[in-house]
Amino acid sequence: MLKLYNFFRSGTSHRTRIALNLKGVDYQYIPISLGKGEHHSDTFKAINPQELVPALVLDDGEVLTQSVAIIEWLEEVYPDQALLPKDPIARANVRALAAIVGCDIHPINNKRILGYLRSHHIEDEHAIEAWTATWIHAGFRALEALLVQDSTRHTGFCYGDTPTLADAYLIPQVYSARRFNVDLSAYPNIVAIDAHCNSLDAFKKAYPDNQPDAPKA
Repeated sequence: MLKLYNFFRSGTSHRTRIALNLKGVDYQYIPISLGKGEHHSDTFKAINPQELVPALVLDDGEVLTQSVAIIEWLEEVYPDQALLPKDPIARANVRALAAIVGCDIHPINNKRILGYLRSHHIEDEHAIEAWTATWIHAGFRALEALLVQDSTRHTGFCYGDTPTLADAYLIPQVYSARRFNVDLSAYPNIVAIDAHCNSLDAFKKAYPDNQPDAPKA
């Protein structure tokens, strides 16, 4: 069975879990606590020298890292329940929506960046939230505009009538936005997509609060 080394609240782990679930691929959940620094341990560094989650260990021991590479591998090896449309233009559009999150929002707000800001420049948590909100708003404004412009979109997904790569990327970012108290009222399409996707089993199973390493109330 595949082994997924991940952290319940990591956005990259979250999107990878969504992709695995949408593909119907079974995996063993192995928690790596970022809060406790387990990603810096020698044991985990032997799995991923970059010291980042997620990491996916295949049945033959091969290790895949970086969520984008893992999800592309899943798309190639498990073509059923495709996360990318067949039409080249549609594929490019879906990839662009995903890239707004994966390239322009998430990297600026991930744990490493916020940790650096806290330790070197900003100690005020309100300032940290403002930093985070700035880049989430910038990306979400563009995403919302693209969703509004798409006259073919009449469903609860980012593109077409089935979940795609774009949804797998967007939903974890919405979760993160809410964690940082970002006002989402200006993005009704994004909020509607988030609600619809999180009503589906594949997304529910991937939801951070439903993971075995999530704090229990």
